[in-house]
Amino acid sequence: MALANFPSHRDDAAIWLFSGGTTGHPKAVVQTHTSFANTTECYARQVIGYTETDVTLSVPKLFFGYATGSNLLFPFSVGAAAVLFPERCTAQVVFEKIARHRPTILINVPTMINHMVNDAGAARSDLSSLRLATSAGEGLPAELHGRWDKAFGVPLLDGLGTAEMWHIFLSNRLGRIRPGTLGEVVPGFEVKVCDEGGKELADGEVGYLWVRGGSRAIGYWQQMEKTQQGFRGEWFVSGDMLSRSPDGFFSYCGRSDDMLKVSGKWLAPQEVENCLSQHPAVLQVAVVGVVDSSGLLKPHAFVVPREQRPDLAEELKAFVRDRLEPYKHPRVIRFVDGLPLTHLGKVDRGKLRRDGRDG
Repeated sequence: MALANFPSHRDDAAIWLFSGGTTGHPKAVVQTHTSFANTTECYARQVIGYTETDVTLSVPKLFFGYATGSNLLFPFSVGAAAVLFPERCTAQVVFEKIARHRPTILINVPTMINHMVNDAGAARSDLSSLRLATSAGEGLPAELHGRWDKAFGVPLLDGLGTAEMWHIFLSNRLGRIRPGTLGEVVPGFEVKVCDEGGKELADGEVGYLWVRGGSRAIGYWQQMEKTQQGFRGEWFVSGDMLSRSPDGFFSYCGRSDDMLKVSGKWLAPQEVENCLSQHPAVLQVAVVGVVDSSGLLKPHAFVVPREQRPDLAEELKAFVRDRLEPYKHPRVIRFVDGLPLTHLGKVDRGKLRRDGRDG
């Protein structure tokens, strides 16, 4: 039986992608058919190089736009295969699926990368079928990237995408991997770093992400005010804060909502997180701003420790003071069994802020 194609237009709405909702209620991003085709060509083919012999395996499920592209549309565009599974994803499940299906591309996120490198079975796991792995969804610290390289030796390509631009538009690539960065601009896109007034900043300065390209969304469903704030002409203005190196590599500095002004100076929580992650007693860490009893905003660190001892909190504070400007050290360190996550697997910083106030 022959089925006729629906007469859709390239600019018609194709999907609603819901934003992560880490700072409020998720917004429905209305994306077009054009965006799918554009990113498939620009990122999937030109950066990752999907071929018909690839087999993809994804840690995030298909409701996450990152996985919808990388583990469904991109492999199907070249006749490759995708592995889907219903179980909740754990490091043991990932290792078992790799052993069974021998994928060539692993679509990963920093939280699972951390679980994998720390799993007791990591040394016995055979990841030799993988030609590369990708990471997105939240910042990937250079220290964690290094532990992945040491444990598995599989090229790991960190990148950044947003629902508003459908998928990845900044990425490391094979042969040009720089741990601790988001890599370079994906072909077909343009990225700049600007101040609050939209003026482009010099290399090395931290500012707002502006991006344009053929995958820009129509806007937010029934949220005109936020659409007008974020979509400006050809550009989408994100709440992500970045800096750019002179040779074109971008580094993630956190969300503008998460940036802290401490002692009159700006502080990027990820810088403190990256520092604390280098301490051997730290398994996971998230830094947020919490208003103290005097009404002042102070950095609090929530740490999942590898080991616990009475003097560890003061040791960690001193560790940061010795490596960063003194004002950046966390005023409070709370030890927790695990970090809360959103429905997309990102650290729920809103909950941590509430816990910090309640504590």
